[in-house]
Parts: sequence; structure tokens; C-alpha cells
Amino acid sequence: MHNLGYGRSLKDGIEAARYPAIVITDADGTYPIKDIPELFALYRQGYHMVVGSRTGENYRQSVIKSPLRWILQHLVEYTASRKIPDINSGLRIFSRDHAREYHDRLCDTFSFTTSLTLAFMMNGLYVAYVPIEYYKRIGKTKVRLLSDSLRTLQYIAEAAVYYNPLRVFMLLSACLIGAAALLIAANFFLHTLALFYIAVGCVIVSIQTFASGLIATLLKQILQQQQQPLRTPPPQEAKFIERESKPDAT
Repeated sequence: MHNLGYGRSLKDGIEAARYPAIVITDADGTYPIKDIPELFALYRQGYHMVVGSRTGENYRQSVIKSPLRWILQHLVEYTASRKIPDINSGLRIFSRDHAREYHDRLCDTFSFTTSLTLAFMMNGLYVAYVPIEYYKRIGKTKVRLLSDSLRTLQYIAEAAVYYNPLRVFMLLSACLIGAAALLIAANFFLHTLALFYIAVGCVIVSIQTFASGLIATLLKQILQQQQQPLRTPPPQEAKFIERESKPDAT
């Protein structure tokens, strides 16, 4: 039997679900199942997804994972243009209908939760985060740190180009302008004409990159006109819910 991936299994489960609210969690003992009623109570207020944001020493203890999480989190936050406390938490409640709407763009591997977060946020859906305690894992993880991290990085890059192309091309354009400025500064001290020509080339490529971003944005708008996603009015904007405070009733 061929293993099609963590995300594919969740997709199959979502398709087979009979009720409109989907709850997912890992079976390795790391997530507090007792907190699901609290997350569900918030979900019933009208949010499209409620996520358990992991906290505690068991979540932050890895010296290798923490920098990778920081990089991936900031890339996703830059793409989504909003604060995201936990991009790939495995404990979350979300709308079945909205998840099914984006199935084709959700990852089949361990990046499923990251892709789900981006899909909901980049399509104007409302997501709330509730801090939860992250426990020590039972058994061994099946996540391959390097390969799965690179695969997640690849998906984030693809999703960023799909959902918010201009923002990505603007970042590349700004990097080229920065490189040109450094080259011109170096040419001022080294008096090497080649550096000046390279700087001019960086500026030209920067302009072309920005123009490509505008074209990509136009193509995205054309695709959006052909789609009619579900929209239900939420009670309030997505936010991070502090555990000690009571959620706002609407």
C-alpha cells in the first residue's frame, strides 16, 4: 500500500465527514484534547477556523527546529500580511465547506496545516488563535526535519506567488535595488567600473521584476473573477485570543 501523505489522509477524512465542523489533532499525545470544547465554543461564534497556538518548553526546546520555525513563520506572515502565532499547529477546528473549496491548493504532505492557514487567511476568512500547552511527544516523530522543511518552504513560495504575487515580486525587486546600492557604494571606494555596470543591471532587472509582479497580479484577478468562494459574515476580525480573557460575544 502506498502512503499518499498526511495531508491527503486529512483531505479524505474531510470529504467523508458528515458534519460542517472539522476537528483535527495529532495522536502522539502532544495536544491537549481537553481544550477542544473551548476552541469549539469560539468557533461557534462565527470564525471560519480556530487554531490551538502551541506554547511551553516542549514546543520551544528544540535548538534546530526553533530557527526553522522562525523562518517559516515570518515568510508566511509576510505573505499573509498579518501576525500568525502558529502556522502549522495540528490542533484546529475549521469549516468543512471552506476547506473543501480549497482542496486543490492544499498540500498532501506535512505542510497541509500550513497550506490550510494560508488558504483561509489569503481568501479573507477569519481565523482565531487560542494558546494551548504543548506536551511531550509519545513515541518517535515521522517528520524528516530537513526534507519536510524544504518541502514546506517550497509550498510557501508557491502559495505566496499564487495568493499575493505582487508582494513577492516587490521583495525580490527591493533586494535587487539593495544590491545595486551596495555595488555603487563599493564602486565609490574601489573605483571599479565593472561594479557600476553590474549595479545598473540590477536596477534594470529590478524594474522588470516589479513589472512581472504587476502582470502576475492581473492574472490572479482574472482567475478570481471565475471563482465564487463561500462567504459568511464573521462576528469580528481574526485575532489572537488570550486564554485568561473571555471571548467577545456577538
